[in-house]
Amino acid sequence: MHPRAFKQIDVFTDRPGYGNPVAVVLDAQGLGDDDMRRFAAWTNLSETTFLMPPTPAGHAAGADYRVRIFSPNGELPFAGHPTLGTCHAWLQAGHNPREPGMVVQECALGLVRVQHAQGTLAFAAPALQRSAPSPALVPLIASALGLRPAQILGAQLLDNGPRWLGLLLDSADTVLNLRPDHARIKDLGQDVGVVHVGPEAADTSRPGVVVRAFAAPMGNPEDPVTGSLNASLAEWLIADGLAPRSYLVAQGECLGRAGRVQIRQDDTGQVWVGGHAVTCIEGTALL
Repeated sequence: MHPRAFKQIDVFTDRPGYGNPVAVVLDAQGLGDDDMRRFAAWTNLSETTFLMPPTPAGHAAGADYRVRIFSPNGELPFAGHPTLGTCHAWLQAGHNPREPGMVVQECALGLVRVQHAQGTLAFAAPALQRSAPSPALVPLIASALGLRPAQILGAQLLDNGPRWLGLLLDSADTVLNLRPDHARIKDLGQDVGVVHVGPEAADTSRPGVVVRAFAAPMGNPEDPVTGSLNASLAEWLIADGLAPRSYLVAQGECLGRAGRVQIRQDDTGQVWVGGHAVTCIEGTALL
């Protein structure tokens, strides 16, 4: 074992303790899969990331660094708040991207671009695959969430690396008052994201969209603030005219957090998912 630079970053907030934390090991060279998996389980956070130089293919394609992302249960191909938290830690450590204002991250999903400007970071939402869920699945999930059929306005299976069942609900109160049966959700094996788009959503000065994420199958009954889910929800809702091209999300209130996720679709159709990040812990990890 030897000391490795380590940071813990709070993402989607500018106030420590109000977002979603990610642990970042800034020098993971020489660590094996079992080492990373064990340390991620030990941190007991939804994700822990491990930074290393890009692969030769990644470097040739423009990557500034490579990251491996682990939940307590294993490696993930992509995750949103770990992408922003890792980028924040990498920049704070004194690194500079090859392209000013744009960091290129290599992960198991491929290359992900991250904009940084004016104190915020935003990742380019990965390509989304979506489809109608099985007719049998939605009633089972609704029962586990305590929802009546009339409260569900839309449902889609969303896959941008992580795979979510997205449910569009009828009101913010419906979203916030859910008391899920996490054991049943785990047994069903399907992570679930719920969202309500309010009439004030186009006013980006305040959150007009509320989101919650239930991920018991991944070992995380409720995730405080979720980048990958917000990315896939945005691509669905904007494409179907159910949300404006830019809006602000509130997530985490039911867990005592106050996460804020900025959604923006640019003129090319690319959706960007962003927010603030702050360092809460820095030092070394013995690995």
